[in-house]
Amino acid sequence: MSGESLNGFYFEELFVGQTAVFGKTVTEADIAAFAGVSGDTNPVHLNEEYAKGTMFKGRIAHGMLSASFISTVFGTKLPGPGCIYVSQSLKFKAPVKIGDTVMARVEVTALAPEKKFATFKTQCLVGDKVVLDGEATLMVPAKG
Repeated sequence: MSGESLNGFYFEELFVGQTAVFGKTVTEADIAAFAGVSGDTNPVHLNEEYAKGTMFKGRIAHGMLSASFISTVFGTKLPGPGCIYVSQSLKFKAPVKIGDTVMARVEVTALAPEKKFATFKTQCLVGDKVVLDGEATLMVPAKG
């Protein structure tokens, strides 16, 4: 990252294949807080008795909670502070349960210098299992 604490990588510092990760163990408090902030009170996330009767056989974390960890990587690591989301596609592949450690991983796959856009492969994994797969485009500040 550049020497400025409030700016991450500049567009000119990015390269295809560059990666960053963020890991978080999902807790009961995380799910409750996410439900409160988002307003998503689906009982599959909050009610164990209800969730036992679903295909998941128990409560699962909000898919968008895991997706938010991708945003964490972007906003804090790669490209870091100053980048702006343009788009994000998501495919939810497997559930995340309380106590699972989610590793969000991003990788630069393409750079568009004329727009200062960077495209990323985005994934969340629990162990070796991909639980979320997608692609994102971000606008990244230039040096000059």
